[in-house]
Amino acid sequence: MNRKKQAKVLTGLFVCLAGLFFLDIAIGAVRVPLDRILEPGFSEIIRLRILRAFLAIGAGAGLSAAGVILQSVLRNPLAEPYVLGVSSGAGLGAVIGILFIPLAIGVNAAAFAGGVITILVVYKLAKVESRVSPENMIISGVIVNGFFSSLLMFFVSNSFNTNIHSVIWWLLGNLQVYKSGPVLILGITAFLGILISLIFSRELNAISLGEEEARHLGIEIEKVKIILLFVATFITSVTVSICGIIGFTGLMMPHIARKITGPDHRLIIPVSALMGAAFLLLCDVFSKTILAPGEIPIGVITSFVGAPFFVYVLKKSRKAYFK
Repeated sequence: MNRKKQAKVLTGLFVCLAGLFFLDIAIGAVRVPLDRILEPGFSEIIRLRILRAFLAIGAGAGLSAAGVILQSVLRNPLAEPYVLGVSSGAGLGAVIGILFIPLAIGVNAAAFAGGVITILVVYKLAKVESRVSPENMIISGVIVNGFFSSLLMFFVSNSFNTNIHSVIWWLLGNLQVYKSGPVLILGITAFLGILISLIFSRELNAISLGEEEARHLGIEIEKVKIILLFVATFITSVTVSICGIIGFTGLMMPHIARKITGPDHRLIIPVSALMGAAFLLLCDVFSKTILAPGEIPIGVITSFVGAPFFVYVLKKSRKAYFK
């Protein structure tokens, strides 16, 4: 892709993102007349909608960047935080934090610990003779995901905690936010994750060609894998601790971005992040309008779109996807 086309793609995505941002702010259960937007009651509604829109941007961009990392490092088009079990592990940790740890910060710490433990278990199960098999990584992720999901449901179904209703709603994916703190945390996390993945874009390009080719180029494969897997886990765990489980965003956006930009991760990463942010804003608009004045959890919307896409990728993966 030449520079002129790159500029057009990025400009188009920024314009689309800005349009969806304002659309998401404008839509909600309560109609806000423009001439009354500065009144105390309405201004508070607008403030909460702005926070929610920024949260969607951070979650979408972060999960998409995590998906790029996992698909490239593992050289598997089916890899993403949800499939590898990182989301369910972080969700399990967060639920334990909500039910048993009284401090708010305990939820975030427990979610992060759950995500890290999950990726360590998956990595350990997939490791054969000091090397990690991408195929084994996916299989291990599916197994661990199923096990941790069962544990998660066990805690939810057998708890008499008064917060259990909010836990179930949160598990389905939720962008409701009342303070700027979580939005800022997620925004910084997504930004750092995207930045680090861009720093390693050369290594990701090399690994995408094959591990043998990457070694010939002087890439320390296992070291790079560990660093980037940690980055993807960190992004996912923080996102899950704040927004709940939002599946398939990290699966879809890297694929679409790769189709648009080609194999260069210097472009795939920012394009995927922008598309992920725009996608979650669009999903949030639908979540607030389909059953208005009711609301559909954001994770339900992404799964509704993502499940057919997963089937499509599963069929396509029989052919060589990375070239």
